[in-house]
Amino acid sequence: MTDKFHAELKNLKAETLEMAHLGRFMLRTAVDALIRQDNELASSVVARKEEIHEMEVRIEEHCYHLIALYQPMAKDMRTIACTLKVITASLRIGRYGKVIAKIVEKISDQPHIANLMTIPHMADLVIEMIDDSIEAYEKDSVAGISDFSLRDDTIDSLRQSIFREGITYMMEDPKSITRCTNYILVARYLERCADHACKIAENVYYMNTGERIEIH
Repeated sequence: MTDKFHAELKNLKAETLEMAHLGRFMLRTAVDALIRQDNELASSVVARKEEIHEMEVRIEEHCYHLIALYQPMAKDMRTIACTLKVITASLRIGRYGKVIAKIVEKISDQPHIANLMTIPHMADLVIEMIDDSIEAYEKDSVAGISDFSLRDDTIDSLRQSIFREGITYMMEDPKSITRCTNYILVARYLERCADHACKIAENVYYMNTGERIEIH
């Protein structure tokens, strides 16, 4: 039974990684659509919202099935608990990708202001955090997440910078209000995605060590 359980646990992690990569893909694609002002690319992100939701439901049920059937202990139980957190974070990252894609559909008819400020750079840093948190879950390793607090501080600073810059442009030219407001929202959504990467990292740390940390 132990061999069968660990085979199922391996399959569970594979399913979870597939979902995590989908959430990451939705966010990355939405930001690319924003940069390129590509409505078709944005629509392709919106079209996957049901897919990622269905994956969450299926994987969550798989987790509950393993708990009920095998009553896992110690790290095995922590792995399942971590998995539940990973799928929740992945769903939310994917949803933020969808929301950014919807913004693209609204503001793609006018040129960017200030080359999107620093949103592309901020997005790259957030995606790197998501990638590292997913890799930490996949490899049962905390090495790649040891500096997440500093990286999260950088993301917070970038969001604040975009907010200040956006307000400046809006004060100088009222015609920029709608576009800059949406830039500020995108920066906020990216910050939240970084927070979800931190949550994954916190739970991976717990999964591996049995100790809880808070990344902030």
